[in-house]
Amino acid sequence: MDAHVLTEERPAGGAAASPAALPPTYLESLLAAGLLIETGVRGLYGRSAVFEGIADALNAVITRIGVDQQAEVLRFPPALGQTDFETSEYLNSFPQLAGTIHSFCGDERAHRRLLARLEDKQDWTDQQEPTGLVLTPAACYPIYPVIAKRGPLPQAGKVVDVLSYCYRHEPSLEPTRMQLFRQREYVCLGSPERIVAFRQLWMERGQQLGRDLQLPLEVDIANDPFFGRGGKIVADSQREQKLKFELLIPVNDGAPPTACMSFNYHMDHFGSLWHIALEDGSTAHTGCVGFGIERLVLALLKHHGLDPANWPQGVRDTLGDV
Repeated sequence: MDAHVLTEERPAGGAAASPAALPPTYLESLLAAGLLIETGVRGLYGRSAVFEGIADALNAVITRIGVDQQAEVLRFPPALGQTDFETSEYLNSFPQLAGTIHSFCGDERAHRRLLARLEDKQDWTDQQEPTGLVLTPAACYPIYPVIAKRGPLPQAGKVVDVLSYCYRHEPSLEPTRMQLFRQREYVCLGSPERIVAFRQLWMERGQQLGRDLQLPLEVDIANDPFFGRGGKIVADSQREQKLKFELLIPVNDGAPPTACMSFNYHMDHFGSLWHIALEDGSTAHTGCVGFGIERLVLALLKHHGLDPANWPQGVRDTLGDV
């Protein structure tokens, strides 16, 4: 994405206004300050040392407030095997967001054909084939097949701490809508009562963290943008059952507040898909709390300024050295 594209696609701001006279957008300010690094692709940015320092501090705080969960720490590369991805049923709801990994698998003749395409500046992507890998759409997805293979859960259930880069194909000029971003999650597997209590606990902790960071926030029932004609019915059902709540913070210029944390009850959806059982043989329920690391960093920079050295002392005390 060239810099001029940012200017061309901004609101006109009135007939007499010229692009040069408009104040910079939040994204332009972040790029100018070197906090995000332009790559030429919408929603794909490098991060500066300052940005990463804030992200590391947030992760340290999330670890600290979750220490009593006795969570097993699991980390995975940001890719899933195609079989596990299909089992997740992600394509049923969000086919427009999924990303698959392809690679060149041909012989020397095919390689020459690919090179000829490159030299002639023609499309060469049809010379690649699926690899059986899919980019991870949500940090918790890799843990379910792993836990399922271990057999029944302990009586008290289980909590897993997971962090991953995630991919969603939705290129945008909103800095909070990145194509590759990090999710930190605590995932709980157990009885329905265990999951409901877990979600309530983390709704309270998430709001307290937001207050400690001195960010304006609200919590609301959420529904995801499910794909297709039946999507509205699914979304309305999710909202009616109060399966997902989001902690919302204003971040983007002139846009509704952004979901920076989510508190989810999956019921027995993932337990059924992967045959995760409780000790008594019944299907496990699952839930999770998700922290959008990039979105929280962007919220802090938006509300406290682009230089963490000048942030309120209370925020700095919460985060430690940033």
